[in-house]
Amino acid sequence: MATVYVNDIEVEIGDEERLNLIQAAQRAGVFVPHYCWHPALTVVASCRMCLVEVGQKTEDGVSMMPKVVPGCQTPAKDGTVIVTDSETAKKAQAGTLEGLLLNHPLDCPVCDKAGECTLQDYSYRYGNSHTRMIDEKRTPPNKPHIGDNVTLFTDRCIMCSRCVRFTREISGEAELQVVSRGHHAEIDIFPGEPLDNKLSTNVVDLCPVGALCSKDFLYKHRVWNLKTVDSVCVDCSTGCSIHLDTNKTVIYRLRPRENQQAQGWFMCDEGRLGYHYCNDDDRLSRPSIENSPRSWQETLDALRKDLEEAIGKDAGSVVAILSPFMTCEEAFLLSKYLKSLSGQIRLALGPVPVIGEDDNYPKDRKGNSIEPVKFTIRAEKCPNRRGVEEVLQHFQGEIISFDEVVRSANDGQIHFAYLVAGYPPRGEGWINQEQADALKKATCLVVQDILPSTLSASAKYVLPGATFAEKDGSVVNHKGLAQSLKRGANPVGEVRQDGQVFQDLMQRPGLFHLATIRQELASEINYFSRLPAMTEQGVFLEQSGDA
Repeated sequence: MATVYVNDIEVEIGDEERLNLIQAAQRAGVFVPHYCWHPALTVVASCRMCLVEVGQKTEDGVSMMPKVVPGCQTPAKDGTVIVTDSETAKKAQAGTLEGLLLNHPLDCPVCDKAGECTLQDYSYRYGNSHTRMIDEKRTPPNKPHIGDNVTLFTDRCIMCSRCVRFTREISGEAELQVVSRGHHAEIDIFPGEPLDNKLSTNVVDLCPVGALCSKDFLYKHRVWNLKTVDSVCVDCSTGCSIHLDTNKTVIYRLRPRENQQAQGWFMCDEGRLGYHYCNDDDRLSRPSIENSPRSWQETLDALRKDLEEAIGKDAGSVVAILSPFMTCEEAFLLSKYLKSLSGQIRLALGPVPVIGEDDNYPKDRKGNSIEPVKFTIRAEKCPNRRGVEEVLQHFQGEIISFDEVVRSANDGQIHFAYLVAGYPPRGEGWINQEQADALKKATCLVVQDILPSTLSASAKYVLPGATFAEKDGSVVNHKGLAQSLKRGANPVGEVRQDGQVFQDLMQRPGLFHLATIRQELASEINYFSRLPAMTEQGVFLEQSGDA
């Protein structure tokens, strides 16, 4: 066990740990400013913002090095003494900032990064209050052509090279490079090869200033007016941890949230930019009976009556189809309610969208995956198949596939069908015309969905569904990691959380309360017994050695 001293604070480092001075200082609660260093990238020590004084503690005292050193490139070892708050260290940091700001434009009033820019923050905390620059600033032309999703404001760049290293080490396709030298160095692409890989917009998150900006978010909103909650991307079964940025009913952006149990540091562009359907003006916003808008009370009362009549005639002809986009709590409430009415009601799993094969990164210049794999875009394009399957296994005893339901519908064996969808509009859609025609043969069809479809147009009951950004719940990824969806946006129109709809259908009083339902789920289904122990990083529902 090594002992390191950070501003006279003792820090212990494990024998197997390899920390630099920035990380050792973080463990002591001391922040060392930095730009170029990132835990997921190689060390280049180019920005010089993390300069600190360092020495070695021995039996004879402390021997300090004569000059400041970059904390990102200097390993912490037993007896290392780190000083971040001396006049020497402060002067070095202020001098570095002055150099970075020599040619940096005063774009803060129009820059998308304003409000979350480390150049602003560090200038205030560590920099000088006045500039000595009297010469004309260098103003190289901007490069909006750099990629489909990314634009480059060249004069804002501080040459930390994070973006270049990302495209070489994580995405692997190396579209970005540093051209020219010294004072004239710039970030650019290779001729005819724009930054268009599936992880490209991560360079916007990595950029510590406003040089690389997302075209999707450009000039859309000021970040200090956004409400940010920690949630989960629902675009594939990786279940990337995200920051969800919203204002009222509108989703403005998704950003990756570091979670080593889920995806690590980054997220793909498919998930990041796949939220626009949540803001669609064509969303279902009111419940209806036979295409006539009705109140929730009237709709659920009539639905409940038709359901009870169908069960009375033939409970085996009643089927509920649960989408892999439902949360575990939603699947639990609906399944429990239906099975409480009759054990003969069938519960089935909705279509599980799978597109191609798992896509691993980094890749080489020919598009071939390279080991070790650092990021994977899953072919399974839904967030909670595993969670919904566990609920179905508990209540139904088996997993009835969607194809089985379609065959039964074609044979005239289904008279009442309750379909919970909630699929994002992707490609050719989640259901084809043949499947839709089969389900339309049911005497009574209930569709709970986000957007209108050929199926909802023929349904007797249409219930508007909430998107992932408008509800609370749990989803289980491909590894069995359960994470929390958190409501960040207000539902549009008269939309309710799906869990609230099921609770109202069950005639349970009160509002949907996640912690209460989660505890109930954990107590009734053993697979979810660890769910109440959920942390911000999630919880694995199966420990090693579990069956």
